[in-house]
Amino acid sequence: MAGKDIIRMSQEELRRLSVVKQVLGKYILQVEATDILGLCDRQIRRIVKRVREEGDRGIIHRSRGRVSNRRISHRIKKKVLDLCRTKYRGFNPAFASEKLFEMDKITIHPETLRLWFIGAEIEYKRRKGRKHRRWRERKSHFGEMIQIDGSHHDWFEGRAPKCVFMGYIDDATGNFFGRFYDYEGTKPALDSFKRYIKRYGIPQSVYLDKHTTYKSTKKLSPEEELENKKAMSQFERALKELGVKVMHAHSPQAKGRIERAFGTHQDRLVKEMRLRRISWTQEANKFLTSYYTPKHNRRFTLPAKNKADLHRPIPRGLTLDKILCIKKKAALRNDFTVIYDKKLYQVLDPVSAKEVVVEERINGRIFITYKDRNLRYKQISQRPTREKPKKAHGLKIRKVYIPPKDHPWRKLKIRSFSQSHTYQPKEKADQKEKELVPLTT
Repeated sequence: MAGKDIIRMSQEELRRLSVVKQVLGKYILQVEATDILGLCDRQIRRIVKRVREEGDRGIIHRSRGRVSNRRISHRIKKKVLDLCRTKYRGFNPAFASEKLFEMDKITIHPETLRLWFIGAEIEYKRRKGRKHRRWRERKSHFGEMIQIDGSHHDWFEGRAPKCVFMGYIDDATGNFFGRFYDYEGTKPALDSFKRYIKRYGIPQSVYLDKHTTYKSTKKLSPEEELENKKAMSQFERALKELGVKVMHAHSPQAKGRIERAFGTHQDRLVKEMRLRRISWTQEANKFLTSYYTPKHNRRFTLPAKNKADLHRPIPRGLTLDKILCIKKKAALRNDFTVIYDKKLYQVLDPVSAKEVVVEERINGRIFITYKDRNLRYKQISQRPTREKPKKAHGLKIRKVYIPPKDHPWRKLKIRSFSQSHTYQPKEKADQKEKELVPLTT
C-alpha cells in the first residue's frame, strides 16, 4: 500500500537527516556533524549506521508508536475516573490529585488528571477570566493589616441551613482564620474578632466592606454635624476602643485577598466537609480548628517581608467582654426604670443621672452601667396595663342606616320622582285638564 511508504518526521528529524546524508556523501566529517547537531560522537556514529542500514526510516526514534513503560494501567485509570465521578465529584484536577494521594494512596499528577477529565468529559470548576487591575504590594509585617469579610454560601450542600463563614486573612502573609455563624451581624463579628485577638493578638488595622454591620448608615442630626461627630457602628466603636484603625473598601476587588480566599474555601472546604459528612456549624468549627485551618495555612501562608509581628498583646486589666459588646445609651426615667429592646428594667441602686449605658454582651447577658460602674437591676416581667373606660349604662349609639343603591326603596323613590316630573306638551296638558273639569248643566 502507498500508506506504508509515507514516513512522518518532525522538523528536528528532517534537520538531522539532511546532515547525516551530508556525512554519508562524505561532504562533511562526523566530527563536524557533532558540532552542527549538538550531539556526541557516539550518538552521531549510531545514527549514521542506522540510516545507512535502514534508509531514511532509521532517523526516527525507536520508541515512536510504542506504549511507554511508565504508562498508568487502564485499571488504575478507570478506578480514578470512577472516584472523580462519585466520591470526588466537582473537584478540580489539583484538589482531586491531593485527595487521591491522601485518602486512596494513588499518585496522579494534576496535569495528567486534567487531560483525563477532558477525555472523559468530566466537568470541573475553571478559573474565570480576570479584568485588568493595578497590583497593590502586600504589607510588610504580620498583623499590620487584616482583611475581614463574611461569605454567604451553601456550605453544607443542603445538609443543613445556609450559614455565614466569617473570614480573616493577613495581608502580608495570607495567614487565614475563620469561623461559621448562623448570620452575618454585630454579635458574630464581635465574637469572631474576640477569638482572633485571643489567638494572634490585636492587629494594627482592619480592612472591610461597607456592610451595615461594619459601617453605620445612621444620619446625623444638625447638632452632631456641627460638632464633627461621626456615626459609628457597634463594631467600629469597639475597634476604636481597642485602638484598631478601620478602613472601608469601595469595591470587592479592593479587598481581593479575602475574596479570593473565599473562592478557595467554597471549593476545598465544602468538599472536605462532604467527605466527612459534617452537617452543623459546631462540628464544622471544630473541624476548622483541629484540621482544616492549620493544614491550609501550612500550604498557602507566605513569609512576610519583615519578620516583626505587629500584633499587640492584650493589655493587663482589659476586659474584652466589656469592649466587644453592644453599648447603647438609655434614658433613666423618674421611677428608676430603663427600657431596652422592648423590655423594662428596674434599677435598684440610687443614682442621679438622666442616662445610663446598657451593655449587651456576646453571650446575651445585660449590664446597666453609669460612669463604668455596674448598677444592680431586676427585670420587670409584667408591665401594668391600662384599663379600658367603661361605657355609660342606658346610652346606646345607634348607627344611621343608609340603604344601598340597589335597595327597592331607592328604586321606588326614583320611579315615583320620574313619573311626577315627566315632560308633557302644553296642548296635551290643556286637553287633559279639560277632561278633568266636571260638566255643569
